[in-house]
Amino acid sequence: MVDKSGFILRREDAVLVMVDLQERLLAAMERKDDVVAAAARLAEGCSRLDVPTIVTEQYPKGLGPTVPILKDLVPNAIEKISFDCCGEKDFLRELKKTSRHQVVLCGSETHICVLQTCLSLLQGGFDVHVMADAVCSRRDEDRGLALKTMRQAGAVVSSVETALFQLLGRAGTSEFKEISAIVK
Repeated sequence: MVDKSGFILRREDAVLVMVDLQERLLAAMERKDDVVAAAARLAEGCSRLDVPTIVTEQYPKGLGPTVPILKDLVPNAIEKISFDCCGEKDFLRELKKTSRHQVVLCGSETHICVLQTCLSLLQGGFDVHVMADAVCSRRDEDRGLALKTMRQAGAVVSSVETALFQLLGRAGTSEFKEISAIVK
């Protein structure tokens, strides 16, 4: 029997990882506006639910900084040159500091940095939830293949709204009103 405990996000065990949502990199993506909007909703919701966030930037000297709307929500980013975030000591140190075992993953490009990070996290024993509406590649075919690969490897492929309501857990609270307003 397959252990399904990692399929439901728990706010006390979750961390948001936003991979390389940078200005110049996103310029080549067709879905960039939708992905940035979804990532912003996710970052804002996680902030309201006290879910920590880690942001990475792939070679920012060449690809520019994180897009402004996200930089405003999460000002600090970890610079990296490894495609796989887990290939960077600073990332691993920040992830370890959270003491959390569920990773909510979004970013670009789906078939390169997001995929490699997801596979390493799974290998490291993390439950990984990939936000299909908050990842992009230059070609949708590459994005689709990467999502399929991540699902086959054991990741949960989900959406921002689903993740936020799983993290929330219940209605009838002030947080419910805040999260409801964010996803509208």
